[in-house]
Amino acid sequence: MTSLGHYPTPVEPIPGLSAPGCALWVKRDDLTHDVYGGNKVRKLEYLLEDARAHGARRLVTVGAVGSHHVLATTYFGSKAGFEVEAVLVPQPGNEHVIEVLRADLALGLRAFPVGSWGAAPWAILGRIARGARFITVGGSSAVGSLGYLEAGRELAAQVRAGQLPEPDVCVVALGSGGTAGGLAAGFAAEGLRTRVVGVCVSTPPWVLALTASHLARTCARAAGVRGARLSMDTRFLGAGYGYRTREGDEATELARAHAGLGLDPTYTAKTFACALWFVRARQAKSVLYWHTLSSAPMERLLAGAPTEQELPSHLRALALPI
Repeated sequence: MTSLGHYPTPVEPIPGLSAPGCALWVKRDDLTHDVYGGNKVRKLEYLLEDARAHGARRLVTVGAVGSHHVLATTYFGSKAGFEVEAVLVPQPGNEHVIEVLRADLALGLRAFPVGSWGAAPWAILGRIARGARFITVGGSSAVGSLGYLEAGRELAAQVRAGQLPEPDVCVVALGSGGTAGGLAAGFAAEGLRTRVVGVCVSTPPWVLALTASHLARTCARAAGVRGARLSMDTRFLGAGYGYRTREGDEATELARAHAGLGLDPTYTAKTFACALWFVRARQAKSVLYWHTLSSAPMERLLAGAPTEQELPSHLRALALPI
């Protein structure tokens, strides 16, 4: 297995946001890579290895127009010698969404826009028929989720080394389900009692819950264990995927002021808001927030990128007005 990231990623306390009897910690998976970090790096180590094993030369994946998974797949896939394609779906637009799209194109992504998630499977099948190896949304397949099975083992080693107490709950974004499911299996494999709380960031919630539970069971079987502890929290979703919330905006300011963390409104702001709820409600003695958004500066990915005005109109239109 070729390692793409820098491990183990640090764990840090956030004393300014902790409460009497309840400590808040952060797992810094934003630091998995210097150019583009975040949670997709761990998954892509397994996914790219799998693609090589199948003799693939071209990859196709799918995501919203501002998808971090699409950007990570484009960067790491291109570096590994693959041609990368993606079927892109509309989402509420903002400056960050446009920046991600610009970086995709600068890195050589071949983009295929569709009008809705319902239209995506047909476009994906068309690319597979032309020889591309499919990587599922978020990289959250049975293969990709193994990256977070190993991440769970990594956290357990840090607990045993005394770097942090065993968390009662680990709060992480739940979009495609692979990160939450893999972590739950990894904790079970290492004998941790930590419950993973996946914060729902998309709809319909029942699909997310079903997918994450399936991936947790699949990873647990791969590790030869049972009893992965995973639940989902839907309270912080707001109007849906990509829409900011009042709680998320508050969480963004607090994370910046007390931990130096940058959050995005789609995933991490809602997730950190949930972690803060657990602390404020004294629902645990130790809460771990798993930070999944890359903190690497985007400038290196934007070298040679088209300006917003230079974006093809059919791609720019995918960033919907809010």
